[in-house]
Amino acid sequence: MRALRILLIIIVILGGIFVIVDRVAVNLAEGEAADRLKATENLTATPDVSIEGFPFLTQVAGGSLDEVQVGIQDYEATTGDGAEKIRIGDLRADMRGVDFSSDFSSAVADSATGTATVAYDELLKTAKSEPTQVAPGVTAKVIGLSDGGNGKIKVAVEVETALGKLPEPVSVLSSVTVVDGDTVRVQADALPEFGGAELAESRVRRITDFEQKIDGLPGGIRLDKVEAAKNGVDITVTGSDVRLVG
Repeated sequence: MRALRILLIIIVILGGIFVIVDRVAVNLAEGEAADRLKATENLTATPDVSIEGFPFLTQVAGGSLDEVQVGIQDYEATTGDGAEKIRIGDLRADMRGVDFSSDFSSAVADSATGTATVAYDELLKTAKSEPTQVAPGVTAKVIGLSDGGNGKIKVAVEVETALGKLPEPVSVLSSVTVVDGDTVRVQADALPEFGGAELAESRVRRITDFEQKIDGLPGGIRLDKVEAAKNGVDITVTGSDVRLVG
């Protein structure tokens, strides 16, 4: 009986040591992965990397991690032509089935899902912020974007006629959607009247409707869904064969 107790004590001690070693190893791996991701994506700040699942060491031995969570603040994505950038305030990705090379120089996830947030002032860069003629003697420009409720964007349009500027901006409720996996489209649900003038739909939509291309996201993840929120648009991102490193 005494020998059994000693054996059990030894097993508990060894188990505790294994847990400690495993947690130290995963912390070191998370730090190394964060540094490599920062270098690969040319990030200004070190991202958050969390390797899920236990034990970590057996996953390493098998050459595949069950789940890796990545968080990046203030990521600068490209807008298609490469000349302009759009800042994503908060990008989160949950990557599953991450296979890595024997020298840890590359890591690819089978699938990834996550979220991203683009502030309204960033999205406003694409809208018609310069006065544009929509009819003889009538000009309009977008001066603000905000949450319109129920997943809609409220577009504030400043209108000026031959008699002067309208005292209040014209508010337009717009739907926001994802197009082709890389573009956010804002489109008015109903067309407003500008100064009581009868305007052609195409002229009005030149002001109220616009698109923002967002590509060059980490690892090749793409836009899936988008919805207006309090401080900006919340985007769902997805991807397959997503490259974390290398």
